[in-house]
Amino acid sequence: MRYNTVKNADNILSSSDYLVRNPSKYKGSWSKLFNNNNPIMLELGMGRGSFIIEMARTHPNINYIGLEIDINQTAYAINNIRNLKLNNLKMICTDAKEIINIFGREINTIYLTFSEPWPKRADAKKRFTDVSYLKLYDRVFKKDKHIILKTDNKILFSSAIESLSSYWYIFNKVSADLHNDERKIENIMTDFEKQYFKEKRPIYYVDAYFKN
Repeated sequence: MRYNTVKNADNILSSSDYLVRNPSKYKGSWSKLFNNNNPIMLELGMGRGSFIIEMARTHPNINYIGLEIDINQTAYAINNIRNLKLNNLKMICTDAKEIINIFGREINTIYLTFSEPWPKRADAKKRFTDVSYLKLYDRVFKKDKHIILKTDNKILFSSAIESLSSYWYIFNKVSADLHNDERKIENIMTDFEKQYFKEKRPIYYVDAYFKN
């Protein structure tokens, strides 16, 4: 996916206290970086950061980390919090596969919010819900595994259900139409989701866990 260029993106990243520039340095010690022992939640593919930023504002006693590979998207996210003071939020600009070099067993929940769906069968292994990625997540979860996914793509939703099931995850909540679900699932919308909501497109939701 191609994104709009953000002017001076490099300077925005280099001057931000929110961006962790050498994340592998903190492997096993992210609690010290946050200066507390609160749970740590990780969003892979945060995009412009609207979800992770609002989560951090809503839940000050939980630590949040947003990871995004694209420098322009990351710069956009940092611009969105330029005037905020969120001590429970950090951002990383790198490939999601690097998480095993960045985290020890310290993550409580992984959020996959409108990840690239890679709908073609040939690209299935690139999906964040593929078993190859689930094996990576095993190495960073603190104890129990917990994944929350939101997508507008039916193929990604279906493949996520299949992958998680085959990997022995248990489904806490599954919805094929999140915004009209009678259970009133707590939901903070991403930028993509806000647009999809206006278009009345169904949003698929999966909350899955595995207790060790």
